[in-house]
Amino acid sequence: MDKTGIASLIAGIVLLILGGYGVWVFLPDVIAFLKGVIGILGILIGIFLVIFGAILIKD
Repeated sequence: MDKTGIASLIAGIVLLILGGYGVWVFLPDVIAFLKGVIGILGILIGIFLVIFGAILIKD
């Protein structure tokens, strides 16, 4: 393994630990964010299904 691989591995481990700590500290905010993302995904999927249905009805 070369120096770049070792540096990437160490940086990845450090970022993984810091990210896990950040999620643990801000857990209520993370849960609220995930709920928002689920809502936005639902809206986008609904829009695409409406467009897809309209295209199928035209044919």
